[in-house]
Amino acid sequence: MKYGMNLLKLDAIGLRRTGVTVRNVDDNPISPDASIRRKGVELNKRTLDCCAAAGVETIVGPFHSALGYFSGAGPTTDEWKWGIESMTSVAEHAAKVGVMLGVEPLNRFECYFLNAQADAAEFCRQVNHPNCRMMYDTFHSNIEEKSVSKAIHDIQDMLCHIHISENDRSTPGAGNVRWDENFDAIGQIGYDGWLVIEAFGLALPELAAATRIWRRMFDDELTLAKEGLEFMKEQVAKRCKKG
Repeated sequence: MKYGMNLLKLDAIGLRRTGVTVRNVDDNPISPDASIRRKGVELNKRTLDCCAAAGVETIVGPFHSALGYFSGAGPTTDEWKWGIESMTSVAEHAAKVGVMLGVEPLNRFECYFLNAQADAAEFCRQVNHPNCRMMYDTFHSNIEEKSVSKAIHDIQDMLCHIHISENDRSTPGAGNVRWDENFDAIGQIGYDGWLVIEAFGLALPELAAATRIWRRMFDDELTLAKEGLEFMKEQVAKRCKKG
């Protein structure tokens, strides 16, 4: 009952929800071991069930392959095929429960399967399901893309979600991400979805360890939210005036 009441409160204040999940080596959807692939698919489906129960509209993250695992080479033809097959099954379940998938490409230091934005978009096109799209993260593109603007334009048909994240995972606008290039391109493609701050602190030790956060990135979470929101609103307003 308490859980249901909390959801009603979120609905009452108009707070919509997104979620995030990852896969690991023992549930890797592109593993050569079919039983491990099946486990990855089933856990993604279970996560989707949780999302539906919590009113989550979109689930994002690197749930396409094992986070932090490396084969020593790039993705193989078989891994790509297994990835498509696994994600197709997950997308079919996503449609049943009414949740959108936002597949996330990560930088080369966190995974090897999907790094470039264009590769993630092509992956989603080959899954070829209306509930399988991709998300864009300014942190990862800052590492991987020679042209942020081209990357955003190349993925516009598959884009469903955006993470606004600084180069050191601190408050957006306080670092070295090419913000003008990012926000110009986001405006040019007519994106009208969520812009969500992704920053990592020390409050959750397990998450801090996983995201390699050893020092304080911002004063406190409320200040981060306030300043980050102000920054995003300023950037969007500037492009609206230009338009």
